[in-house]
Amino acid sequence: QFLKQLGIHPDWQFVDVYGMEPELLSMVPRPVCAVLLLFPITEKYETFRTEEEERIKAKGQDVKSSVYFMKQTIDNACGTIGLIHAIANNRDKMNFETNSSLKKFLEDSLSMTPEERAKYLETYEAIRVTHESSAHEGQTEAPSIDEKVDLHFIALVNVGGHLYELDGRKPFPINHGETSDDSFLEDAIEVCKKFMERDPEELRFNAIALSAA
Repeated sequence: QFLKQLGIHPDWQFVDVYGMEPELLSMVPRPVCAVLLLFPITEKYETFRTEEEERIKAKGQDVKSSVYFMKQTIDNACGTIGLIHAIANNRDKMNFETNSSLKKFLEDSLSMTPEERAKYLETYEAIRVTHESSAHEGQTEAPSIDEKVDLHFIALVNVGGHLYELDGRKPFPINHGETSDDSFLEDAIEVCKKFMERDPEELRFNAIALSAA
């Protein structure tokens, strides 16, 4: 529904990933061009995140300039940011309606820095209104912008044969190594499993895939 309101043709749709085992992954329609992971922000995760950031700053990493990445400055908008990351890095595969608000946002923000994109989203009425109306249509009540939420969305995408984790709370994309169109879903799920392994007592993990309809 959210994609439709943003002016994207329904030839790509988000579907649930019911489990991480091969037989459950085989139920996900292919090709898959992005995976969104919902996970809890816990003390263990925050410790890992700080260590990971310091390690990457010290060692460096290869990030292609074609990766579209934006920071998150709006509270409780990680789902919207994840969706923008998923679509923006697959825009060549998407069919946009002529008056698509997301298409306009992406075109306007392509040359911006991650920080400028975040600021632009703050003032971009069309996406904010769509986000709010979709949130009200959901099966569970969406949190208010000021409410403290400990669940967070990130996007996993394939750009130029590398799997990137895009999280607006982080200073940069995270390169998780090589992938391909054929192996992308399995490779992305391996990254999701690492999130789960870091917090074995936690059960609040959920993944959805952007699949060809």
